[in-house]
Amino acid sequence: MEKQKAPIDHNNAVIRVHGLKKAFGDYEVLRGVNLELFQGENLVVLGRSGTGKSVLIKVISGLLKADAGTVEVLGQDIDQLTTKQLQALRIRIGFSFQNSALYDSMTVRKNLEFPLVRNRRGIGRKEIDTAVERVLEAVSLSQTINQMPSELSGGQRKRIGIARTLILNPEIMLYDEPTAGLDPITCIEINELINEVQERYKTSSIIITHDLTCAKQTGDRIAMLLDGKFQREGSFEHVFDTDNARIKPFFDYNFIK
Repeated sequence: MEKQKAPIDHNNAVIRVHGLKKAFGDYEVLRGVNLELFQGENLVVLGRSGTGKSVLIKVISGLLKADAGTVEVLGQDIDQLTTKQLQALRIRIGFSFQNSALYDSMTVRKNLEFPLVRNRRGIGRKEIDTAVERVLEAVSLSQTINQMPSELSGGQRKRIGIARTLILNPEIMLYDEPTAGLDPITCIEINELINEVQERYKTSSIIITHDLTCAKQTGDRIAMLLDGKFQREGSFEHVFDTDNARIKPFFDYNFIK
């Protein structure tokens, strides 16, 4: 399934990253990364495990501090924000974790209610119920509202994790390996959900993955991260129209047509 073209505002970058560097001890993970995410765009960051893909979005969301470079999110320089300002910005950013990060002791309803109660003090029961029902309907899992995470499949947990992020109506979505550990059919369903979120919630998204099917189905633009920098960028076809000995085997291994 090819990605349908989305209405993207290329004059409005909601994320700007320039000269980003991050090391852990002597190991340089990011070595001067430059990146822009435009309003309404799904940008896929591709790369092998350990190339710094997840580190990149953790720096963008303020979960990690860069060693050098600048990161602007929705017009705000991450390094210049106070703790309170950073917390306010994070409410505008949805982070879909690889493991879904649901609370095992809470029902689906309580998992979805948690970010609302925590971030919107004084919100009423009726408004909470409406918001929970809305996001469950958006991920097609209304019937799971009273279930525990342990009763859900891996794909269902992933959907509920995305729903919990959507409940705060984020402007930006950051997906960390959204199809990891899922069977091929469920992967396709998650890819379709990512595109539905983009269309329905008008989000701008960075999708971290090494899954080429996910990249092709969700990405308006692809950026290949190798050796701590983006080595190739553009459409899926452009990125892999190369004899580069580091990129071509990545395509061949995934057996994608």
